[in-house]
Amino acid sequence: GIIRITPMLNPISTELYYPFIILAMWGIIMTSSICLRQTDLKSLIAYSSVSHMGLVIAAALIQTPWSLTGAMTLMIAHGLTSSVLFCLANSNYERTHSRTLLLARGLQLVLPLMTTWWLLANLMNMALPPTINLTGELLIITSMFNWSNLTIIMTGLGTLLTATYSLYMFLTTQRNKLPMNTINTSPTQTREHLLMALHTIPMLLLLMKPELIMGPFTCHYSLMKH
Repeated sequence: GIIRITPMLNPISTELYYPFIILAMWGIIMTSSICLRQTDLKSLIAYSSVSHMGLVIAAALIQTPWSLTGAMTLMIAHGLTSSVLFCLANSNYERTHSRTLLLARGLQLVLPLMTTWWLLANLMNMALPPTINLTGELLIITSMFNWSNLTIIMTGLGTLLTATYSLYMFLTTQRNKLPMNTINTSPTQTREHLLMALHTIPMLLLLMKPELIMGPFTCHYSLMKH
């Protein structure tokens, strides 16, 4: 909505966007800090999505080709990432009947293959290479740094907090001592692995053909070359 509406409001001074950009940046840090204090797994994933959307809002308001491309890339990438995280949280809930992190820990011992999906999902959430999340975040952070050098402090802190709560989520659910109520849990099913694969494969395919979602940036680059 922001990407579509803001070009229509061009006569309005861009300085009016500054408070909203600052609020979006501050929201990244606040929601990431809330994630570190969460005991509910689904709430942690939901706040993580809000944190990432703060980056998208800030990038969309800057309105440069790089920032708009980064916003579009991160929206699609995090849409798949948050969806696979919610799927994994639901698979845990079906076995432990609890969303509390302390009651759903140590699942690596009983569901080792699902731990691989948890690791991949958290690495995508942290925007580690070679995921498309990294491309989106790099474009946004670069365009924001060009807009104002001070934003590197807030984006850097937000990135650090994102890595912290992603590792916290992975280590809490997969490591630690296994609770007594999850020792006799049911094994994973093929449909669950298929569901995770259908989230992960599109991410890998987008890496091979990024121009599908990076149209404005690639067009701008090709025009500069010619």
